[in-house]
Amino acid sequence: MRHLTAHHPIAQRRPPHPENTEGEYYGVRKFRMSRPLVTICSARRRLRRVPAALPLLAAALLAAATAGAQSIAEPVNRELPPWLRVGGEYRARLEATEDRGFAPGLDDTYLLNRIRANLKVQPSPWMKFVFQGQDDCVFFNDVVPNAPPYENHLDLRMGYLELGDPDSRTISLRAGRQEINFGDQRLVGSSNWSNNARTFDAVRATFRYHGYRLDAFASSVVVANADGLDRPNPGDNLHGLYGGIEKLVPQAVIEPYLFWRLSPRQATETGGHGNLDSKTVGVRWVGKVPRHLDYATEMALQRGSLGTDRVRAWAGHWVAGYTLDAAWKPRLVAEYNFASGDHDAKDGTRGTFDHLYPTPHDKYGLCDQVGWRNIHDMKYGVESKPHRRLGVAASYHNWWLADPHDALYSASGSVIARRADGTAGRHVGQEADLQAAFSVSKQTTVSAGLGHIFPGEFLRKATPGHPYTFSFLMLAYTF
Repeated sequence: MRHLTAHHPIAQRRPPHPENTEGEYYGVRKFRMSRPLVTICSARRRLRRVPAALPLLAAALLAAATAGAQSIAEPVNRELPPWLRVGGEYRARLEATEDRGFAPGLDDTYLLNRIRANLKVQPSPWMKFVFQGQDDCVFFNDVVPNAPPYENHLDLRMGYLELGDPDSRTISLRAGRQEINFGDQRLVGSSNWSNNARTFDAVRATFRYHGYRLDAFASSVVVANADGLDRPNPGDNLHGLYGGIEKLVPQAVIEPYLFWRLSPRQATETGGHGNLDSKTVGVRWVGKVPRHLDYATEMALQRGSLGTDRVRAWAGHWVAGYTLDAAWKPRLVAEYNFASGDHDAKDGTRGTFDHLYPTPHDKYGLCDQVGWRNIHDMKYGVESKPHRRLGVAASYHNWWLADPHDALYSASGSVIARRADGTAGRHVGQEADLQAAFSVSKQTTVSAGLGHIFPGEFLRKATPGHPYTFSFLMLAYTF
């Protein structure tokens, strides 16, 4: 489960960013997709009643709670040779949304189910092969589709060769289908909250020396395919360098980086199509200071071109935390996030920040209706551990558009609503969130959350303007 912050644990593959610039409001349509393959999902496709999801999840919770501390894979691994290991993960999450798209009556309750099977072959301490298969599906849904990112048939999620240990060896190399996670995953991450999650076909080299680290990689993001094998889009690439400096500043890590994104046949502002060639250069700085204070900042600058268009965008993230010396160890958080927007969709200069391939869930609100594009986000929160197995968190967000002529973008980067003339105002709205997570055992975690959006002037004018509510109950079991 994702950490709510870099300092306090509390416990997503979306489609590529749509470049839709027509119209004002992008609602949710009700549709379904079918598949030619017979999978766990398709075998139970006919079940449609929402109440049936509750006993299913309750049974899974009861089974996990009574399973004990031993993983179900441990007896199997004891019988296998030491160079061969198996494992996996089962995750079930019941989600409910009210007034999707800020439209009255557009509600949905559904169960997301995900199963992963892992295989590790390690013939020597410096060499290993890792494979992971995944099947994910959605049950009892009325609005969300039986398609990515909610559902995808059985496929190879990961398969790579690793030479050397990237966490201890001076030099290591990993080649194949793999996760790539950097920093707080605001720009590059595996998006594991999403039912599909994300992987890359990549080659990655890691160099470590006396508190310094450098990762160099060349990759293509893997696109979930509802009708066949998952594979990258030709020419859609992400390459980069990501550094780590651990000893320059006491109790701090500084991470400079450079990402180079290439994508063919994208629509330009001036008409026609062109190739995207964009560089993102930035730095992340995370640390602690005396008197129970911690801090983090990340700033990124984008320059490049898309056909005849120029890319001119930037974004920033700043957070400060204070942990009280009291029971439950409450941590108070104040955070500000900014991402530039585009003032004129026809002037040939693209000012909207591209958040690349992030893990965006709950970074700008639990409801995931706001992303790191064209936004001012103020957050205040408190996190605590009333028990060694229980973590709770509450937070509040207040949002404004960076430029009222640009759109409001969701956490995945898709357009929620737009008023190109800027007449809908800047204030998007506010969100209040509450979350809790309980560790049942070493392998099992149960979590729940509730988020509610109070629409501001922009949402009231650019959409039907109804409040949006999201809630979830989740079980995660690793073995």
